[in-house]
Formats: sequence, C-alpha cells, structure tokens
Amino acid sequence: MERKDWDIIDEDLYEEIDPEEMYELVQIEREKLLEKERNEKKEKKSFPKWIGWLIAIAMFIQVIAILPQTFSIPAIDFLTTSAKLLQDDTVQQYRKAVVVIEGENNKGTGFAISNDGYILTNHHVIEEQQSITVAFQSEGLYKAEVVESFPDIDLALLKVDGEELPFFDKLNQQLESDDKHVLFIGNPLRFNGIANEGELIGTTNLENWDIPLYMIDAPVYRGNSGSPVVNEDGEVIAVIFATQNREEHGKIGLAVPIEYVFEVSKTLQE
Repeated sequence: MERKDWDIIDEDLYEEIDPEEMYELVQIEREKLLEKERNEKKEKKSFPKWIGWLIAIAMFIQVIAILPQTFSIPAIDFLTTSAKLLQDDTVQQYRKAVVVIEGENNKGTGFAISNDGYILTNHHVIEEQQSITVAFQSEGLYKAEVVESFPDIDLALLKVDGEELPFFDKLNQQLESDDKHVLFIGNPLRFNGIANEGELIGTTNLENWDIPLYMIDAPVYRGNSGSPVVNEDGEVIAVIFATQNREEHGKIGLAVPIEYVFEVSKTLQE
C-alpha cells in the first residue's frame, strides 16, 4: 500500500490542539464550573466563594495538563463516558484483554485473542520499532515479537510468552445487520484502558485499499490505534486504525473488519 493513502486520512491521531481550541475548551469548562457554583449557591446560602474558585483553579490546571494531547471536544466528556461504561462488569472484563503497546518512540493499543499471548494491533503502531513492550492491566509487562505483519490492511499479529492471559474469545468474521452500537477500549492521549462507544454508520473505501472499512460515529484519538471494536454480543468485529473527516458526518473513526485478518494470516488459519 502506498503511503499516499494516509494523506486523505485525518491527522487527529497525531495533531496537537491549536490556541483557539485551547481557549474554547477552557472557557467551556469554566462556564460549567460557574454554573455548578450558581446552582449550589441556591441550595446552600452559605457556600464559600473560595471553594468555588479552588475547584475552578484545580480544573483549569487539570485541563491545561492534558491540552497538548487533547482535541476539539472537552476531555471531561470523554472521561465521563468511559467512567460510565467501566461500571459494567462485562466491559471491565474486556478491558483486561486490552494492552498498551510501546516501542522506542510510539504508543498504541492492542488486544489479546488467545490465552497464550497472540495479540492484534495496527501495523503502523509497531512499524520500524526495534523493541516492543506489551502491558496487560493485571498481568504486567511482556516483550513481544512480530509474528506476522499486514501493511496493506494496517494490521499486525504479535506474540508474547505468557500463559492463561485474559483474551477476547469471540471474534466475529461476519458483520450482522443489527451490529450498530459498538464500544471500543484503548489507550488514547495520556490515558490507558479508556472505554468509548459509538454507532456503525456504514462502510467506505480508500484509494489503493482492496477492502471496505467500517465507519464509526465516535471520538477516536491518538493512541486508539489497535483498539478492538466490540458489538453488543461481546464479539470483536474490527480494529480501529485512524480517523477521517467526512463532509456528511464530520470526524469519524475508521476500523478494519476482523475477517480480513483470518483471510491473510497463516498463523490464524492453522
């Protein structure tokens, strides 16, 4: 696959926030805090002003800390959604099988598909990385080797030396008509194990790609590359790899259908 394909994919996985977006984000959070303070004053007449300002300052510092790696929607919404989803025990189980993948100068997401350490991620996450480390939430760190790489569909199969590891045991190679609502778990921005959700809104084709890609109406950030896309039956149906700006939908996530991994992987066919 020629690299010119990446030119038409939105750079949200890599871009930094600009000053206008930074100002807008801070103002939104400030207004939320002021509104909350006004409501609390109505309920508690003796509410000290200094507490409100202390909260505002703390929130401002928190927002500034993550702004260099945050995009145009408020980070508070992004984290709130994840917190709600992770209250579900099933989502927490999914999270155990999602890993952080780090190279010398790159970070992304992957997920285990077997209890003996086979892991799927994006090719661009591990590309040109001489050393790859995989971190499970509860199992610790492992050194990983690239078993197979499929740059034409931007996927890679890794292997770590482990046993009885948490993994996704349901991989759906056939998209069903009722597969609309999905969730995905990854390591965006400075965070790890963040859950998010969205809707499948169809498929699209990119130049020089031979396969259709799923479009997901959901916020996808730098670090989400390699995140598993899970349907309501707990089946992994795709792997997130980028974002794209579409006139009719705005910014959406793009994901590679899981079926193509099995078509090209000799290891998984054995």
